[in-house]
Amino acid sequence: MKKIAILGPIHKYGWEFLQKLQYVVFEITDFTKENLIKELSDVDGVILRTATLSADVMCECSNLKIVARHGVGYDNVDLNYLNENKIALAVTGTANSVSVAEHVMTMFLYLSKKINKSDALVKKGNFNQKTNLPNFFELYEKSVFILGFGRVGQAVAQRCLGFESKVYVYDPFVKKEFIENKHCHKVNFAEGLTLADFITIHMPLNNETKNLIGRDQFLKMKENCVLINTARGGIVNENDLLWALQNKKIYGAGLDVFEKEPPIKDHPLFELDSILLTPHNAALTLECRKRMSLESAENVEYFLQGKSELNVTNIVNRKNLNL
Repeated sequence: MKKIAILGPIHKYGWEFLQKLQYVVFEITDFTKENLIKELSDVDGVILRTATLSADVMCECSNLKIVARHGVGYDNVDLNYLNENKIALAVTGTANSVSVAEHVMTMFLYLSKKINKSDALVKKGNFNQKTNLPNFFELYEKSVFILGFGRVGQAVAQRCLGFESKVYVYDPFVKKEFIENKHCHKVNFAEGLTLADFITIHMPLNNETKNLIGRDQFLKMKENCVLINTARGGIVNENDLLWALQNKKIYGAGLDVFEKEPPIKDHPLFELDSILLTPHNAALTLECRKRMSLESAENVEYFLQGKSELNVTNIVNRKNLNL
């Protein structure tokens, strides 16, 4: 009988899917190294939320065949170890693009229209003082620069095109023809920075993307630029972002992710009204939690059973596994 561990809470849809198969399914809430080694020693699969799954733990898992991320990022699991040991790494590739894209659009509109200022003015009884509000602007015919053109980046592009924005894309792994077929324009990184009124990041965190956006990049941006990061903390250098906002090098920023999570309680970014912060919950709408729960469970089942329903593109290291 297959044994599946769930590291962190997931919606009941995923539980019910696996339990109907009469798998042994259990949740782990203690993520200490010692407890993980004990609990995971004989599991066939792991559904992983935000806990870290290190090589030190996995080397004690004699039966492990697949790690299924409840999401799309996988910087909390040792991919090198998985590859060396022919263990699959799956992501919920189709589940979260809509919710993250909507979160990005929410941040674009909130920041560009200074919604917080208008809201405060009305609530303080100053309705007739609206001419004193700072300038705010539209998405219409503005230039949006998307870094990373996977499913989320494409979903953002589709919504921006609905606002009649001009969409530019930087993704060295996606062909120009594909991007143009989506009614977008492929540009290099430096060019996109100078064109953009809005920038949104949809890349993984790795050696190439760490601190991808720092002081030098902020100096290339327009002063009216709005920067959004819902991908991974560390892609944007937070100290340089603070400098850029304090010195009005850009108009505003939205962060759903941070270099350290949770961020320190007295983080200097918290003092600025030109930034919008959310607690890494862009993909946590109710609908998306249902989809991610079910898709991660399906990834485990379909891979273990070799079923044709397996969405091979959800397996990150499929080439290593000859899939």
